[in-house]
Amino acid sequence: MTQQNTKTLTIIQPDDFHLHLRDGKVLQSTVTQAARQFRRAIIMPNLKPPITTTKHATEYRKRILAQLPSNTDFQPLMTLYLTDNTPPEEIVRAKESGIVHGIKLYPAGATTNSDAGVTSLSNCIKTLDEMQKQGIPLLMHGEVTDPDVDIFDREAVFIDKVLIPLRKMLPDLKVVFEHITTKAAAEYVTDAEGFIGATVTPQHLLFNRNHLLVGGIHPHYYCLPILKREENRQALLKAVTQNNRRFFAGTDSAPHAKGAKENACGCAGCYSASHAIELYATVFEQQNALEHLEWFTAINGPKFYNLAVNRTTITLEKRDWQIPESLPFGSDKVIPLMAGENLTWKLV
Repeated sequence: MTQQNTKTLTIIQPDDFHLHLRDGKVLQSTVTQAARQFRRAIIMPNLKPPITTTKHATEYRKRILAQLPSNTDFQPLMTLYLTDNTPPEEIVRAKESGIVHGIKLYPAGATTNSDAGVTSLSNCIKTLDEMQKQGIPLLMHGEVTDPDVDIFDREAVFIDKVLIPLRKMLPDLKVVFEHITTKAAAEYVTDAEGFIGATVTPQHLLFNRNHLLVGGIHPHYYCLPILKREENRQALLKAVTQNNRRFFAGTDSAPHAKGAKENACGCAGCYSASHAIELYATVFEQQNALEHLEWFTAINGPKFYNLAVNRTTITLEKRDWQIPESLPFGSDKVIPLMAGENLTWKLV
């Protein structure tokens, strides 16, 4: 359990329950960074083409493992990309594989590489029912894509129009409400009945939409779901620092090359895999809640996913350091979240 003195903090090694590693040459960079921070991670399937079958997930997992440094035992926990045409039989294969730990719902057009996503959950009822039977969680990008709904309201509308009706229809389906951003989502997850959890990112705990928009557009704070008002950030802080067991760490670390972010139509995503635990520690210290950091980053998530809690530990040291201005990303560069700024916790 947590051991703290004035200069160090030792906790169970954390897991990341929402991580983008991408594919190809950049894996050498992204896998190395993530493996230094985390023992395990739920790996997102929105590649091109997406990871829609257990066979695809097995092959992708092999590519990830091939890039692991020799001194780490990092475990990628694979997911499948849900489509309108995912057959129930694929869910059975996924369960039998032992490597697939969730099925990811991207509403079509909601975020990066989501064009092949679900157009209507009515197309997936038999598949979702099989997930309920097999005990495989549905990992939901919780936003509607109706163009008439304001981008800042898409999560709240999703709760009313999609999440609540779905959970009434399939009450035993395990659901992870991914990267929540609003007071409405925090309150729903806290009060709802049944099998539901939620991941929360560093950026949505640290920043509000002013950081994205005031004084010019700051592309490296642009992510989806988009940063919200301060009242929503405060609701998330309250949820994660009061040791509610339904909330756990999921960075949604989503790397894009520097040029893909800094252009007229910049990609959505914040890159935090290189320093996520230091960011989370910063949040919990600011809230005078460091005693809850271990539960949020290392216990709540494994318990929801029926995984053993890690036996290894990490130690954070209290000292000033500067986040690099950029990091390797294959043959390119990626700009980490808060690049060039100082933090006061450092992973030993």
